[in-house]
Amino acid sequence: MKIITQNKKAFHDYEILDTIEAGIVLTGDEVKSIRAGHASLIGAFANIHNGELFIINMQITPYEKAYRQNEEAARRSRKLLVHRKELSRLVGEVSSKGVTLVPLKLYLNDRNLVKVSVGLAKHKKAAGKKQELKERDIKRETSRELRGKYKI
Repeated sequence: MKIITQNKKAFHDYEILDTIEAGIVLTGDEVKSIRAGHASLIGAFANIHNGELFIINMQITPYEKAYRQNEEAARRSRKLLVHRKELSRLVGEVSSKGVTLVPLKLYLNDRNLVKVSVGLAKHKKAAGKKQELKERDIKRETSRELRGKYKI
């Protein structure tokens, strides 16, 4: 598995409850651009519309050697491919208050297909973010202090 891009801000802003793997409908030049690493998940989100799952606002820079380069197609909505059972479960989860679908990473799987990891997420409060940073700092400090005393 080769990770193309990750949405690191999503892990900071959201509490990830569950993740699913989804295929994505792309054109040929978009796949070449993704393999070259010209994709971004910043500001992207997933939405269910007419019984289908779409990723919205994902940036894929047009491939420089493509026949037609369409700049406005860089942020178009793209359909995500999931099983019907997963989609119906997601519809039930998203209908509850405060839960959203956030793309976490874009990668190539073992068969060289482009996949998206979508997380079922709940937004963190500001106090929750501060608490997480505080716990991380305490863990870092204790590991620094214990590093010199206990050698395995």
